[in-house]
Amino acid sequence: MSGLNEPYIPAHETPLELTLRVVLVGIVLGVLMTAANAYLGLYAGMTVSASIPAAVMSMIILRTMFKDVSILENNAVQTMASAGESLAAGVIFTVPALLVMNIWTSIQWMETLVIATLGGLLGTMFTIALRRLFIVEEALPYPEGVACREVLVAGEEGGDGALAILYALSIGGIYGLMVKGFEVTHHTVEGAVSFMSTRLYAGMDLSVALLSVGYIVGIRIASFIFFGGVLGFGLLVPMYGLIYGWPDTTSLVKGFYVIWETQVRYVGVGAMVVGGIYTLWSMRKTIITGLSKAFVKSEEGATELLRTEQDLPMNRVFMVCGALVVLTFFFYWWATESFILAMAGALFLAFVAFFFAAVAGYIAGVVGSSNSPVSGMTIATLLFTVGLVYIVGDVFLGMAKQDLMYATLLIAAIVASSAAIAGDVMQDLKTGHMLGATPKRQQVAEIIGVLTGAVVIGPVLSLLHNAFRISQTACQLNPLPDDPDCTNALFAPQAELIGAIVQGAFGGDLNIQMVLLGAALAVALIRLQMPVMSVAIGIYLPLGLSVPIMTGGIISHILLRSAHLRVDGVLREHPSEQAIEAAKEVESRGVLIGAGFIAGESIMGVLIAVLIVAKKDLPEIFGITTMNNPMSLLFFAWFIGVFIWLATRALPKGGSLAGDTVMIVADGFRRMIDSLALKKR
Repeated sequence: MSGLNEPYIPAHETPLELTLRVVLVGIVLGVLMTAANAYLGLYAGMTVSASIPAAVMSMIILRTMFKDVSILENNAVQTMASAGESLAAGVIFTVPALLVMNIWTSIQWMETLVIATLGGLLGTMFTIALRRLFIVEEALPYPEGVACREVLVAGEEGGDGALAILYALSIGGIYGLMVKGFEVTHHTVEGAVSFMSTRLYAGMDLSVALLSVGYIVGIRIASFIFFGGVLGFGLLVPMYGLIYGWPDTTSLVKGFYVIWETQVRYVGVGAMVVGGIYTLWSMRKTIITGLSKAFVKSEEGATELLRTEQDLPMNRVFMVCGALVVLTFFFYWWATESFILAMAGALFLAFVAFFFAAVAGYIAGVVGSSNSPVSGMTIATLLFTVGLVYIVGDVFLGMAKQDLMYATLLIAAIVASSAAIAGDVMQDLKTGHMLGATPKRQQVAEIIGVLTGAVVIGPVLSLLHNAFRISQTACQLNPLPDDPDCTNALFAPQAELIGAIVQGAFGGDLNIQMVLLGAALAVALIRLQMPVMSVAIGIYLPLGLSVPIMTGGIISHILLRSAHLRVDGVLREHPSEQAIEAAKEVESRGVLIGAGFIAGESIMGVLIAVLIVAKKDLPEIFGITTMNNPMSLLFFAWFIGVFIWLATRALPKGGSLAGDTVMIVADGFRRMIDSLALKKR
């Protein structure tokens, strides 16, 4: 990554940047990325940054259609596309909770549009005001922004990265079509057996998107998510069944899900609440540093600004922020029909939204957007919002319970959208800063991307809800005629969590005993210095979803260690610089392929949802029957093999992957035994 200190395009050059073709392609990709991330987030509870796949797809599209494309045009396209998918992450965490609480029976397009627009624009404007501070003066690393810069430069100078992600995108789409469209195989393979007065469960969701998520997050985070799944399904559910008895269900597997849904998932709720608060507390020094710097005005010199330092005028940015707060007040007033609560909510939002936008932008600069605790910030925001609404709406105004819950979700949803977009904006602006983009033009592109995502997210959520139902709880309240058992319902774990917290806070049926157990478990995990949020998500999700994530993490670990082995000749605790660079090459290739798999399967999932709503049953039309469980596993294993084959193209020559794997596994066991021996001493 040479030459990162100087912009790739010098300030004195003025290449094409925010052109009409860029806007059109950016809007199209923004629609696709918003839909794909909404589907993945509701399906698995996790979202993945779209900056890199958006950058590669923009290069493919623009260079196929036009010859005189500049790297800054590609950057503007990826800026718009990634803005939409980041906004989707904030919306899907909160808005579907209104379905969970039965306040809405269907997605309301207008309210969703307003929430996404206000939250997205607030987050964007606040981070525009912080760009010079965090990116220029502080020079925070923004790892994903740097990675996106490398992808764009590689495409500009020639390389096979674009070809790799194009292959992966096609393969992911084919897999999604086969499994979810034609239903050639089961999308989940699972079973349970009786064992010594209790039961044992094993299962796996057959998803290349989840496999890719595991590769991207790495073995450490993947293993903790898997540990949470094993803790929930493998320990807590059997213990509860052994002590209190198993429900009378049609199958052993169904009994597991009944206990998990009614009891054990609330352990995940308690763990996530404590974990979210602790995550913010543990980063308090970083937060205080970021906020203190945000309020310090940078000294503007009298000399003229270079093209690469021209932001949107700050006076206009703050005027827009003020206008957005006023519009938020009117929206709250219209939605809650309470002038006082609307005023309190708007003032609260103005402070909290800036706070969390600054926090998200700063933390993303230190640890990256993927590791930024947006879920934790959303939960913390929710708890503060509950306190505000309870005091103003319940104690002083005596509002009805349903109105209190609705007001709480409206306020929290806008703040969550603001925080979700902030980290992405900073990553994109970091990419632009290193490439030599004009900040004000990139900021306009960001605004266009946010507005695109805001317009699209409501119809996408409505489409998914009508096709599958968003969340098990919402499905049980209003099941589809074709799916009365809610077997195809999307999980939407964050929305379920937020709905449970709000209902419990205002006198609902929150399973307080299990929540307290989860809180105690979170404290124990914190004491053990384990990433509590990752474990909590594993508890809150079915074990089957954790297995492909863990598989992807294992693949990532083996390939990276294989690169170390082939360069150094032995497995060292501290690999050489050459080995580390070789592993980075493998990791980058795997991330590109994984991003393509995720985008392909997710986009296909949205297209299949369109067919379901249109009453087009592909298996019935083509007379396809679903393969049995062993054949379904073999089918999935073949795609795992394709993933590995594509990723290993970046490995140094020499050796075999099978031999490397044996040595890596043996080394892992040796390290584990050595660690246990040291602990005994």
